[in-house]
Amino acid sequence: MASARLITFVLLIIYIMTAKQAGKRIFELREALNKHNHLYYIQDAPAISDYDFDMLLKELQKLEAEHPEFDDPNSPSRRVGGEVTKDFPNIKHTYPMLSLSNTYSEEELADFLERVRRLIPGTVEYVCELKYDGAAVGIRYKDGKLHKAITRGDGTKGDDITTNVRTINSVPLSLMGEGYPDEFEIRGEIFMTLDGFRELNAQRVKEGLEPFANPRNSASGTLKMQDSGIVATRPLDCFLYYVYSDREIANNHYESMLMVRDWGFKIPDPEKNYITKTHNIEHIFKFINYWDEHRYELPFEIDGIVVKVNAYEQQQKLGTTAKSPRWAIAYKFKAEQVSTELKTVTYQVGRTGAITPVANLAPVQLAGTTVKRASLHNADQIEKLDLHEGDFVFVEKGGEIIPKVVGVDLEKRTPGSPAVQYISHCPECGTELLREEGEAQHYCPNALGCPPQIKGRIEHFIGRKAMDIEGMGAETVELFYEEGLIRNYADLYALKQEQLLPLERMAEKSAENIISGIAASKEIPFERVLFALGIRFVGETVAKKLARHFESLQKLKEASYDELINVSEIGDRIAESVLAFFANKENEALVDRLVEAGLKFLVEKQEGASDTLEGKKIVISGSFERFGRTELKELIEKHGGKNTASVSKNTDLIVAGEGMGPSKRKKAEELGVELVDENQFAALIGL
Repeated sequence: MASARLITFVLLIIYIMTAKQAGKRIFELREALNKHNHLYYIQDAPAISDYDFDMLLKELQKLEAEHPEFDDPNSPSRRVGGEVTKDFPNIKHTYPMLSLSNTYSEEELADFLERVRRLIPGTVEYVCELKYDGAAVGIRYKDGKLHKAITRGDGTKGDDITTNVRTINSVPLSLMGEGYPDEFEIRGEIFMTLDGFRELNAQRVKEGLEPFANPRNSASGTLKMQDSGIVATRPLDCFLYYVYSDREIANNHYESMLMVRDWGFKIPDPEKNYITKTHNIEHIFKFINYWDEHRYELPFEIDGIVVKVNAYEQQQKLGTTAKSPRWAIAYKFKAEQVSTELKTVTYQVGRTGAITPVANLAPVQLAGTTVKRASLHNADQIEKLDLHEGDFVFVEKGGEIIPKVVGVDLEKRTPGSPAVQYISHCPECGTELLREEGEAQHYCPNALGCPPQIKGRIEHFIGRKAMDIEGMGAETVELFYEEGLIRNYADLYALKQEQLLPLERMAEKSAENIISGIAASKEIPFERVLFALGIRFVGETVAKKLARHFESLQKLKEASYDELINVSEIGDRIAESVLAFFANKENEALVDRLVEAGLKFLVEKQEGASDTLEGKKIVISGSFERFGRTELKELIEKHGGKNTASVSKNTDLIVAGEGMGPSKRKKAEELGVELVDENQFAALIGL
């Protein structure tokens, strides 16, 4: 018995020693592979052969399989992918992911530079960078390790694509060097290289598959693939171009970029003229003109140049709008333009009844895609173009995305061809079209009898940002409408599973999911229900403001014009639209049915909520022990306050944590803004 215990003890010692040695070797291999990955993909200076790299990787994979106790999600072995993601959770951005203001005009760019000069006394230094044509991403790091990667989404929330981003070789999994904050976020653009895109398409054609349209869409689509193993095989790359941190790492953007390069990030290369800084406005235009001419020589696609104010203090002084920073602008290169034949003009009817004319074209290649249709916007545009049947038209992509007709090739016009006449009646229901004074579009007033309007409103109602009814989409709405099961969105709540089972392609599980999804939608909060109603001009943000101000459907219905326009950011057009919606008896009947179905038409007060911070604009700065930043933001909103990103004369309070930026602190002192620590804040709201 004693000898058996001794043998067990000896074997245990050997195992511990072996595991310790394995752990040490695993650590060495990870460090070596990270180093060689950086040399190859970022510095373009490989130090070992591909074969030797693969041998090191295989050794690491073998040891990790034998010793799962040393598992690390940021191991270089994860680059090969293999994990399957069924869905991509929505995550709130720590810092709003704003879009840049765009211009195609040198005059507008000059106006931007002049505005900055007026607002910022003294010298202003600018940074000019390439504007990469890919998918924006925000990547969070904690303790030097990749933590989360999130898409832009709606700017407030985005999708968690961490598993897929880990497969991109130019994104570091573990940082090098030292001096980086414990937590920070770096923003950038994920794109597909042109050579890689061509090779990928060649392989798809060889396999009998349809080739992809363009690198940008391919990159964006790849990032949302469920199998990270497939993502790992795609030629994705990434440039990182802006840092967000509660602890300032430098005084300006350019120096921050050089610092993060030392931590292992791939930034725009100054030596290749991908990024430059200057005080000289002429130099800015020289940089733009150079890349407008040479952009097709790059191994990736760009669609313009970004100009940023360099100094962070000056950026903070300039501030942001709700959608974009005032300290940066994107100068977009003129879109590619082609000529093709106009075959016919057809008309689309939107959910609000708005009529959009569409040019049906002879197929033509434009900016990497085959274009067959293009927008003609409205009757005024058709008249302005003097469009005739059979014309050859010039087509370009507005903002490089939506094709539009911008002109007519008069030299190719057939003599005597008739002018295109805008329709007078709805192409779907035959109702005479109306056009309100001051509005550009015609619309069909038959809101309750025009099929595209009916189906469009239902599709809007079930959408992800509205009622988010699982199992339903445009095809389902079409099917239910054609079968006579629904004629409005209130009809959804009267559906029974047995009504769905006889329908084509409707399995029992699908029918069950739809009925369950409809039932679950009754828990959607009032602000989203209000958005789902489809009131003209009432988008997500407006719906939220109206719901929070009036707190119930009944109070909103009873609101006068004056009461509506007194709500922050609600103007004449929105107020009139809300009044018209609730004055309509058919709409009133629909809403009454939704109330009877049990939807939420009352703002539910959160437990412990108060109006302690009502109307106060509050900035959070630094890191905290008691609360997370997201938790602090939620507490501010819960108690009636508004979160703002930068310190200004309108700031009422700053919740200051450890490592608060010195420039923010200095500005707060200059403006006399009150600073409280997290415990004082907790006491303020009664925690």
